[in-house]
Amino acid sequence: MMEPLYVEGDRWLQRMPAPCKMVALLVAGALLFLVHRLDVLALACACGMLLVALSGVGAGALWRHVRGLVAILAVVGACTAWFDGWTRAAEVLLRVSALVALALAVTLTTRTSDLIRVCEQALRPLDKLGWVDAERVALALALTLRFIPEIWRNYQEIREAQAARGLSRNALALTVPLLVRTFKRAEEVADAIDTRGG
Repeated sequence: MMEPLYVEGDRWLQRMPAPCKMVALLVAGALLFLVHRLDVLALACACGMLLVALSGVGAGALWRHVRGLVAILAVVGACTAWFDGWTRAAEVLLRVSALVALALAVTLTTRTSDLIRVCEQALRPLDKLGWVDAERVALALALTLRFIPEIWRNYQEIREAQAARGLSRNALALTVPLLVRTFKRAEEVADAIDTRGG
């Protein structure tokens, strides 16, 4: 089973209607790309982190969700600083961190079923035109939200197991089991989508 991201609770974030949270996330995300001042981006990042904290998620669970992203952000920041300078790197990192924090706050306080319902409603006009299958697309998006963090957890488990066997430097010993697990889970996700859609 995939680890659910939703945090049970009766806080105001959990009680807020899912459509309102999704609209607020879209608006905030669009506005963040129009902002270039570091102080404003830092404030947005702090607000996002505060919302995550208010979701009630534990420190351990939060770290499991974001530890893979920390390494990615470090690489992105270093590359941006090398090519465009530290100011530009700080801008990129603050913007991405704010977006991730806001998205995580929504995901942690919104049930997967509610996310599916909001996506379905948003895609309904396109569904009526025959351009997309709103229900299947919404389900795919919701399952993907839960699927991506699992890939990183699988990598950590495999790396620890192979390190115990003295194979931590063997790339194939890490890559092959990870690919097998990933393809297996992708097949399960595809079957779930087909079952729901059928």
